[in-house]
Amino acid sequence: MLPSLLAGTIAAIVAAGAGGHPIAATKAHTGPATAAPTTAHAARTAHVASASNSMMADSIVVAKSSHTLTLFRAGQVIKTFRVALGRVPVGDKVRQGDHRTPEGLFYIDARNPGSKYYKALHISYPDAAHQERARELGVPAGGDVMIHGLPDRFKSYGESQADNDWTEGCIALSDQQMDEIWRDVPVGTPILIKP
Repeated sequence: MLPSLLAGTIAAIVAAGAGGHPIAATKAHTGPATAAPTTAHAARTAHVASASNSMMADSIVVAKSSHTLTLFRAGQVIKTFRVALGRVPVGDKVRQGDHRTPEGLFYIDARNPGSKYYKALHISYPDAAHQERARELGVPAGGDVMIHGLPDRFKSYGESQADNDWTEGCIALSDQQMDEIWRDVPVGTPILIKP
């Protein structure tokens, strides 16, 4: 079952003919992980933005084919950003080190204000389906997939960093764009990453 916040966004995408994601085929994550968070994890998640902010996003859709990340609230677009993806932008993430950005339904489960990539929002990958596939293949699923800003060596590129896919599987934006997303995306926000 889809989280209720994302259901309106998905319906709006399908109604608008924007190539909605086939939810039945999505390897959906239906809730928070059951493992207890670590102290470091708890520190990263300490800031949870107030849902009373009218510009606060209630869902995110990443369209890998168009290299876009779109923030939604109540099914309406707040803003769309151009993004860089993993160095192998086509296809779902299968294993650690494959340089692919995962596909499916996840959620933002942590915030890291001190990331080596400026600021970072952690995505709840791997979900149960990705873990099972990796287990069947006998490979590690990987993790630490984030929406993040730029490392020091790429600061001068700004928004043009999205002209090339350069990450290990994360979703990258300029630091200025990351500031906007940081402000508007609380922990718990669902994120649909589609091909």
